[in-house]
Amino acid sequence: MRRFWYRRMIVMILVFAFSVGGSWYVIRTNQKALEKEVGADTSNELLIPGGMPVGIYLETEGALVLGTEGVTGEDGEEHEPAAHLVKEGDYIIALDDEEIKNKSQLIEAVAALESDDIVLTVLRNNQKIDIRMKAVRCERNEYKLGIWVRDNAQGLGTVTFLNVDSQFGALGHGIRDTDTGQLLNAADGLLYTTSIKDIQKGENGTPGGMEGIIVYNNYNILGTIQENTSEGIYGKLDRVDTLFTDTTPMEPVLDESEVKEGEAVVRCAVSGSVKDYEIRITKVDENAKESNKKLQIEVTDKELLELTGGIVQGMSGSPIIQDNKIVGAVTHVFVNNPKEGYGIFIQDMLKHIE
Repeated sequence: MRRFWYRRMIVMILVFAFSVGGSWYVIRTNQKALEKEVGADTSNELLIPGGMPVGIYLETEGALVLGTEGVTGEDGEEHEPAAHLVKEGDYIIALDDEEIKNKSQLIEAVAALESDDIVLTVLRNNQKIDIRMKAVRCERNEYKLGIWVRDNAQGLGTVTFLNVDSQFGALGHGIRDTDTGQLLNAADGLLYTTSIKDIQKGENGTPGGMEGIIVYNNYNILGTIQENTSEGIYGKLDRVDTLFTDTTPMEPVLDESEVKEGEAVVRCAVSGSVKDYEIRITKVDENAKESNKKLQIEVTDKELLELTGGIVQGMSGSPIIQDNKIVGAVTHVFVNNPKEGYGIFIQDMLKHIE
């Protein structure tokens, strides 16, 4: 079991609060209902709105470099073998032509070194680069590279929608490394069931958060994450009936001009069950530089304000509904005013669904 805590920012991204089976009959029934209502016009495809929290486990493509450090060699001197060669945000994908998929493989490859002359292959800005360097020989005939790495991220977020093909979208923004701030280059990932154990109420200057417990085992897997983008995470849900108790489809707004300032609701499960809470869309900015900040919202629901103080971490991805249509999802909270935050248009999320 793991508990998740949060980092403070002026405008807070709400990913982490940041480790099959099911009834095939129910899944088939849900899909047929959607197909019947959608018909052949996929441009008007109906979606099932989400609002349920899920556990997230994401693996990077290779070992993500967090930084470099000095190491003490067998000569007793301090060496920095990777300084000015390997950069924060690089992904180590090979050592001496041996493929590296994760941190464990990198550790094993370094432990097997018989010479200090090595070639690291890294992915930097989507380009492969070979870096020649010398590993440091330490006591007990061990070699070290002097590189800090990470290969996964875990956390809690909210599912935004499900389509007829059991494809889901969630979060409304990407999962970024907490140290480098870079969007994680995801190779694989899984969704897990989770239970919310506590809510930390947000106050001015202090963002609140949902505290969840996730057990990372095969029994709790809900589906696979296939893509991590700046507009959210996307993949395939295997256990639809486990996550979605209400499978009533809803039309998404596909034209930004249809979204207007005024009354709306946000759907989330901060009380233990999925409910709609009243909000106001206070600004619609189709020309915003960041797609997940095109909507500005304010929580007006007294119950939600009493429970959470407004928008809290873990609500990222909660669908925003106006006039019985999905218009977007919550993405950020204003730390200095947790009643307010940002959202993304649903059509910007749907771009990532084939």
